[in-house]
Amino acid sequence: MKHVTLGGLTVGRIGLGMMGMSFAYGGAGSDDAESIRTIHRALDLGVTMIDTAEVYGPYTNEELLGQALKGGHRDRVVVATKFGMISHTGRDGLDSSPANVRKAVEGSLRRLDIDHIDLYYQHRVDPQTPIEDTVGALSDLVTEGKIAHIGLSEAGAATIRRAHAVHPITAFQTEYSLWTRDPEPEILPVLRELGIGLVAYSPLGRGWLTGAITADTRFESTDFRASNPRFTGANFDHNLQLAHQVKQIAADAGATPAQVALAWLLTRGDDIVPIPGTKRVVRLEENTAADALVLTTEQTARLDALAEAAGDHHNEAQMKMIGL
Repeated sequence: MKHVTLGGLTVGRIGLGMMGMSFAYGGAGSDDAESIRTIHRALDLGVTMIDTAEVYGPYTNEELLGQALKGGHRDRVVVATKFGMISHTGRDGLDSSPANVRKAVEGSLRRLDIDHIDLYYQHRVDPQTPIEDTVGALSDLVTEGKIAHIGLSEAGAATIRRAHAVHPITAFQTEYSLWTRDPEPEILPVLRELGIGLVAYSPLGRGWLTGAITADTRFESTDFRASNPRFTGANFDHNLQLAHQVKQIAADAGATPAQVALAWLLTRGDDIVPIPGTKRVVRLEENTAADALVLTTEQTARLDALAEAAGDHHNEAQMKMIGL
């Protein structure tokens, strides 16, 4: 697999998101053995960045990665995890206070069973804690060797600048895909000005861009898509038509819709790493094959012209935590 550089961190240009192995999607946590096989296969295929978070489960997703790293795999993995959605200090809501950062990192290190975290993200901005205080605490953890690189997730442009002024930010994580292009007008220019890489979560539109969702698809009550705005009501019908357009382009390219969606994202810059999530080896192999797919100019133009999806990409409460 080709490699790219995010800030000062070199990684395979397609990563692996672990959330769905333990959390949020139907069937999550039902087959840890297959999830571990998927992680090991990812390493064999050149994936280096593996993304988790303490809130996934909560906690069980980090524990799962810790199990997968045993047996000599640690040195092959850039471990990325996140803090701030859970308070360990007794506060309500988001907590990125220095005290919470300290407690959170110790818990993640214990569950992952490693001596340092390669990339440690603030999961969402805590409006009660100045970003300078949070990044100051993270900078101390870098000095102590407990983390190697600092990341942010879903922060606003001004917050990114303030954070970077305290300590270099290596990577910024946000949703970015064919039909979620929110980072392009403001965030991407700031990241490139500051030399910060972008890690794209949900690069396959939570399944829409795989072509697997049809008019007959129904989601389990444990699957958060059952209440996600893009999967309900008139939005569902509109987005199904967009997914059909991606299928048509994929047929022309001799590839799957997922591969085309990932290949398009890889054309957006060599400072972008998508982290498609899966808990199955077969889907992992399909996704990583996008590394070798070269789209024609005409195919790329058709994808560029694709409309954005209808509906917000999170529910109302989650959308309020983005861009602070």
